[in-house]
Amino acid sequence: MRRGLVGQALAGLAAFGMLAAGGVVGGALPAAQAADPATKVIRVGTTQAVDSMNPFLAVRLVTGSIHRWMYGFLTVPDSKTLQPSADLAESWTTSPDGLTWTFKIRAAKWSDGQPITAADAAWTFTKIMTDDGAKTGNGPAVENFASVTANGQDLTIKLKTPQASMLDNPVPILPKHVWEKVGDIAKYEADAYPAVTSGPYVAVEHKKDQYVKLQANPNYWRGRPKIDELQVIFYDNPAAAIVGLKKGDIDLIGRLSPPDFEALKGDENIVQWNTQGRRATYLQINHGATTSDDKPIGDGHPALKDQRVRQALHYAIDKQKLVDEVQNGLAVPADGSIVPPMYKDFFWQADGDQKVSYDVARANKILDDAGYKKGADGIRIMPDGSRKLQFRFSIHTDTPIEDKLAEYLTGWLKELGITLTTKRLDSSKFTEETGTTALFDIAISGWSVNPDPEEVLATHLCSRRPTASGEGGGTESFYCDPQYEQLYLQQLKELDRSKRADLIKQMEQRLYTDAPVIALYYPNDLEGYRKDRIASITPIPEEKGLLYGGSGYWPFYTIEAVSADGADGSAEDGGSNTGVIVGVAAGVVVLAAAGFFVARRRKGVADERE
Repeated sequence: MRRGLVGQALAGLAAFGMLAAGGVVGGALPAAQAADPATKVIRVGTTQAVDSMNPFLAVRLVTGSIHRWMYGFLTVPDSKTLQPSADLAESWTTSPDGLTWTFKIRAAKWSDGQPITAADAAWTFTKIMTDDGAKTGNGPAVENFASVTANGQDLTIKLKTPQASMLDNPVPILPKHVWEKVGDIAKYEADAYPAVTSGPYVAVEHKKDQYVKLQANPNYWRGRPKIDELQVIFYDNPAAAIVGLKKGDIDLIGRLSPPDFEALKGDENIVQWNTQGRRATYLQINHGATTSDDKPIGDGHPALKDQRVRQALHYAIDKQKLVDEVQNGLAVPADGSIVPPMYKDFFWQADGDQKVSYDVARANKILDDAGYKKGADGIRIMPDGSRKLQFRFSIHTDTPIEDKLAEYLTGWLKELGITLTTKRLDSSKFTEETGTTALFDIAISGWSVNPDPEEVLATHLCSRRPTASGEGGGTESFYCDPQYEQLYLQQLKELDRSKRADLIKQMEQRLYTDAPVIALYYPNDLEGYRKDRIASITPIPEEKGLLYGGSGYWPFYTIEAVSADGADGSAEDGGSNTGVIVGVAAGVVVLAAAGFFVARRRKGVADERE
């Protein structure tokens, strides 16, 4: 696999460098398309490839972002408050008992000119409700729906029980007249272009693991975006993406690791963006994975079924050291919640005797008391003598920050008499083994949390486990716990926000004590963009918010390009660089991952879930 980009000007083309290990990548480039200097183009770099352009299947962060730019939802987070605001639903009412919601779908058009109606939304939701293959991306979002019907522009959703998160539904609405023709949703990659969309942009081209090209939607109900084209360029590693940003091959990159973020210092053309993030990073523990019909699955180490072993692992981790030395201080230690502190209402933190602090002696005592004795080689053995405590740690290939994390964990667990062996997997294999087949012991994981945390909480429900055939799912932990399930159902119907927040905190506490996952830290949102290419971009929330990866489309709807003369307008080397991108696609594999980041999803540096 070639890695990176080798900078080389391509005559007659917008410069798109390619850094490769052995120099210029071979392969003839197709003839360049004529570049219109008035065309406004912004290029976004990412180290995660699209898992599927099918919104029913997609779970990765990059795909979620692209779909937010393409499709409308019932509501979207307000750009200032993150509270639900109108999108395709221009208004809504609810019955006194909270069981019936009626949404008025605005009079707008799909990108192909067809009218958007309530029938489109009804079909989308019903498809997820009735088709296991369609549940992968957002199955829990409709689990409480009893029925969905349409009458003209009125969409009526009847619920089984009141649902506090109804106005934060994460499902993109799809055009019925296009998608009802699809046969097997679980196998459909949605690779017919141009796509039919209702959001700011229309996908017009996609080269697997290499790029997605989107163009402004002239039919968008808010008005056409201020740029003509948005390109998402995939790199196989962060170092290559940083080179791309510095060289001007891309204009913006988000989700940077601390070392890559700090590598941007000193470049007068690059703005470093550092703010509180919406993500938690944690360890996923194979505590005895089962399918949705409760059949054992995978090959997880049996010792990890013991909560005492998982607790001992937790005590062996020095989270502050991970923040200081793995995250370069650009994160916050996680002492409880899988919901990051930026969401103050739902954030929970352990304290007092409940708090698990770094304590190797205590961790060893827990294992001693539980009967896991050390053998002559210093490695602990299960109480029945059947197996040594030798665990695999699954991380992504080409992710130095995960390698560094693995080094620390390996050393700390060695002090407990536990052997940890790093297992590096490409993104596709990683997602398969940690989210479907359960062929792992411990894995790096994490999630980007929306303003309403129900979605990330739902990834730990029994129903999120895959079926016996490996369909559906979207689990983040293979967790299935009656106490957690009951709390989830209670918070779902609690309409008092403060009471609901208390129930959610109890759910987080349950995850903390039972430890199917172990939260490590909350990474800062680290991004960078070229101020000589981007004239303005509005974060979400607008005050100290995020750019790429934010919980909404606002930054990339409001983005403006800089013209060659420095005024708002086309990108400096503007014009669609289709010819160049196709050349890159023909000559280099920029991400080693065959389709499906744990999904939602959403896992590590190279494979983050939505």
